[in-house]
Formats: sequence, C-alpha cells, structure tokens
Amino acid sequence: MILIADCGSTKIDWCLLNGTKKVAQIFTTGMNALLMTEEEMAECIMTELMPNLQGYEVTEIYYYGAGIISDEIKNQVVNALKRNMPHVEKIEVDSDLLAAARALCQREPGIACILGTGSNSCYYDGEKVVDNVSPLGYILGDEGSGAVLGKLLVGDVLKKQLPEHLCEKFLKEYNLDRNTIIDRVYRKPAANRFLAQFAPFLEHNINEPSIRALVLRSFTDFFVRNVASYPNYKELPCNFVGSIALLQKDVLHEAASKLGITIGNIIQAPMEGLIKYHSNYSI
Repeated sequence: MILIADCGSTKIDWCLLNGTKKVAQIFTTGMNALLMTEEEMAECIMTELMPNLQGYEVTEIYYYGAGIISDEIKNQVVNALKRNMPHVEKIEVDSDLLAAARALCQREPGIACILGTGSNSCYYDGEKVVDNVSPLGYILGDEGSGAVLGKLLVGDVLKKQLPEHLCEKFLKEYNLDRNTIIDRVYRKPAANRFLAQFAPFLEHNINEPSIRALVLRSFTDFFVRNVASYPNYKELPCNFVGSIALLQKDVLHEAASKLGITIGNIIQAPMEGLIKYHSNYSI
C-alpha cells in the first residue's frame, strides 16, 4: 500500500492507497521539519499516526512537507518515518512545492503556484521543479498571499486609505484598534497568521471597488515578481493551489489576463491531485 502525506505546520493529511482505491484518510498534528528534531518528528508519528495504521502493510511512502529545504532535513524525515515503519521499501520526501506541482500538473510541464497564508511558485517540467523564484516571506515577498493581503488591508485601514464605512466595519468585525494591531504584528509571534485571518473580509467585500483594487494589485505583483521570471510563462498554464486562489479566482483571472497569462487548474488542497498522480504511477 502507498501512504501519501501532505504536511503543513498546522496539520498533516495522510492518505492510504491500495492501488487506485483510497483505503483511509487520517489527519494528525502538523510538523515543520525545519523547526523539529528527528526525535520529535518520530514521536509525533508514533503517537498520532501509527495507531491508525494497525492492520495495514505500507510499502511506499511519499511525504511532502513544510520546511523541506535541504537533503539533511529530508534525511531526518526519512529516518523519523523509518523508526516507525522499518519495513517500508521506498520513502520519498520532498517539498510542499513539488506536491503542488504534481497535484496540479501531473506529468505535464507547467507553472505551479501556492496562494495560501504564504505564496510560492515554480516552473515544473513534468517530472521535477527546475526553477523557483524565492517567495521571501511576507515582509520581503509572498505577494498575493493571505498574509500580504492582510498586511495591505490593515495598513489601508489604519492610514484611512479605504472608505470610512469599510474602516469602521473592519475594526468592529474583528474587535480591533490601532494599539492591538501594532502589538500583534510587532510584539507577538506568528504575525503572518494574524494578518492572514483577515482574508475572509476581503472576500466578503470584494465588490467594493477599493477592496477589489487592493486584491488585484497584490495578485498582479505576484505575477510580475514571480511568474514572469519563468521561461515561456505566457505559453504554459499557470496553476494554483490554496484557499486564497480558489476564493478570489475571478480577480486572479483578471490579473492574469491583463498580463497575457493563462490560468489552468485552481484547487484548494493538493491531496486529490496527489492521489491521482501516485495511483497512475503505481499502475
């Protein structure tokens, strides 16, 4: 049986396949391999995943995760999995970006993008990621992401760049004031997640011209500063995974159209695409 893991910092989506049939889907606490030791990851797998695999014989594991940025980190994840499943014949560990590329493009060339709390993109040749513009995080980059959209929204509210009724609506809806926002952004951890939580406000008010302009500007920045760096970006489909892309797909199409970019697939999460990819691979 094949075990696929789509691992984020908050949760892991595990799917067990028998050929093309989905046998089980399991959700466990997330792991960021960049921030955890091999022992900590092994412990999480043992306590949360293994009880759900009793009676199943896993022969292959394909693990895609947050924080997979070097061979050293890949090996730590492999070892953490081997500690719990020593008889598995094959373990492949790679980044969440390759997961997006395989889920979106399968075995065809294309540009694969992530638009969620953060953003990322790559040029995929149908087998591997061959080019990647560094996302740089929400301070230096991450254009079009939930964190950056939230940052732009909060900044426009506090500087009164939006119509007064929208500024008042936002502060009231989230029970916020200037000092609280400054404290959460500059003094508390996980400012990116704090800012990304405001994405629904943009979605619910997208028909307001000022809100639509804000989202359109950020999506345009994403295409100009990331996608336009890839070869043949106007000839290849530009595909997206992530809640921001799915919820704001009309504005995403508008931004792409203005730059001569063709949008391909847009999905919320990669798992179904990964199931298709690995099911076809194993046949």
